[in-house]
Amino acid sequence: MALIDKAQVEQCLQNYVDPYLGQNLLQAGTVRDIAVYGDTVRLDIEVGFPSLGYQPELQTALEQQIGSLPGVKKVDVSVTAKIIPHAAQKGVNRLQGVKNTIAVASGKGGVGKSTTSANLALALQAEGATVGLLDADIYGPSQTRMLGMGGRPESSDGKRLTPMKPHGLQAMSIGLLVDEETPMIWRGPMATQALQQLLSDTEWQDLDYLIIDLPPGTGDIQLTLSQHIPVSGAVIVTTPQDIALLDARKGLKMFDKVNVPVLGIIENMSLHICSQCGHTEPIFGEGGGAKMAADYQVDLLGALPLDIRIREQADGGIPTVIADPDGEVAGIYRKIARKMTAKLSLQGKDYSTAFPKIVVKND
Repeated sequence: MALIDKAQVEQCLQNYVDPYLGQNLLQAGTVRDIAVYGDTVRLDIEVGFPSLGYQPELQTALEQQIGSLPGVKKVDVSVTAKIIPHAAQKGVNRLQGVKNTIAVASGKGGVGKSTTSANLALALQAEGATVGLLDADIYGPSQTRMLGMGGRPESSDGKRLTPMKPHGLQAMSIGLLVDEETPMIWRGPMATQALQQLLSDTEWQDLDYLIIDLPPGTGDIQLTLSQHIPVSGAVIVTTPQDIALLDARKGLKMFDKVNVPVLGIIENMSLHICSQCGHTEPIFGEGGGAKMAADYQVDLLGALPLDIRIREQADGGIPTVIADPDGEVAGIYRKIARKMTAKLSLQGKDYSTAFPKIVVKND
């Protein structure tokens, strides 16, 4: 006869709120199995977001939580991750080879959105996901430099482009198809057509996530993305500065109007770290990202410092998550990546491929 029962274990789990999901594991639907054998409890957890760096922490926390129950002498916890496709806008077909698309946007330029996009993509990869990165800034592509990409993409069939693979990512940018100093003197329709071609004509290969680094603002590119391209969620990058927050609010409202869920806000350059003495100072103000998140009832995913090393590493083609994988800043990027995708994991599943298409023919 068991010293404890399954109901006691479930009650114990209800008291543990996961820091990334923001709810207990039963609510989040991550508990696959609970088994009780005498004084031993076995627990099988499957989270819906990449979490290699977090799984040991979660395993230890659950072992301690359940191990505190009277009569429990041994706890075995298995934690795995499974990434599934999540719903995007209605009436928009999924991209071939892509489960989820996440747009990274900002209201204005100069807030570090592209650097954040590159590091988030690499952070997701470090957490165990298969990740792609699309540089959607047709007029000012920067990912070729930030990811150290060179040369021209190849094509296996003469129709679709094979993505480049810097640091293990699958990446594509208009910057790979034109000379670095060639200006793109195109009107809006040409730029949006180029974006659609880059997305649909790239041979993405079994991506869990495609990160789209959007240009700043709320213009043609963003509108095309929201109307014709499946977007599972968006994140907004801002600085604490009032003028940046003003424009970031416009970006957030744009996604709200086109029914793209905002997964959260990332506050970049929140504190300046002196490279000589380590002194920190909020030179762009403080608390702006948290206030904006509270005003619009979205999550503040994290805050990043204004650190010269982040800029130097991106300029050198080796972003921080690769250049200093065990450093504090890389750790922040990985936590933000987990929070972002954990939020996405709570959204509805994409059932668009679960049902057959019915075709009626007249004989």
